[in-house]
Amino acid sequence: PACSMTKPHILVINPNTSADITASVHRLAVDEAGGDATIESVTAPFGARYISSRVSFSIAGHAVLDAYANAVASSRRPDVTIVGCFGDPGVWALRECFGGPVIGLAEAAMREAATHGRFAIVTGGQRWRPMLERLAVSLGLAQELLHIEIVERTGAQLAADPPAAHTLLADACRVAERSGARSIILGGAALVGMAAALQPGLALPLID
Repeated sequence: PACSMTKPHILVINPNTSADITASVHRLAVDEAGGDATIESVTAPFGARYISSRVSFSIAGHAVLDAYANAVASSRRPDVTIVGCFGDPGVWALRECFGGPVIGLAEAAMREAATHGRFAIVTGGQRWRPMLERLAVSLGLAQELLHIEIVERTGAQLAADPPAAHTLLADACRVAERSGARSIILGGAALVGMAAALQPGLALPLID
């Protein structure tokens, strides 16, 4: 007899409290899944609208645990959980407490970028530099992370002004290309989808 296959259930948690970012990340996840998975996206129940400091990052880790517990209480346990923030707050805690595959945007992007060789990151907000450097160390990718190019505006400010963001990020990506990197990561949940518009003007692969 024919057997029915259940689509994998992927839970996407936005550690920021911005519903707009949740919607953007959800659309991308649905597009990438192509109908082969059920995507459920939830927003952190408390914390910063857009994580941009160590303090807001720490609070977001707690919020991610709450968001996961609330989602599981109202739905079935996910097969995979994605933490939709470039910085991955709460990822290790989720792995420890709940088991199952858990991945953050930054780890996924860094591991993909490392397949090309040494890589650069372009992102918004000066406070992210040491946070991303520490993350690369914790992932065993410190030697592969060659350069971080910071745009002064935060990701939220960039998302609020797309034309200006395109100019600033394109300039930053061109600086990153000159670092000797073999690929560039465009980091920030608020910047989801912008890489496609920037890629035609660049020689290196740009990872969203």
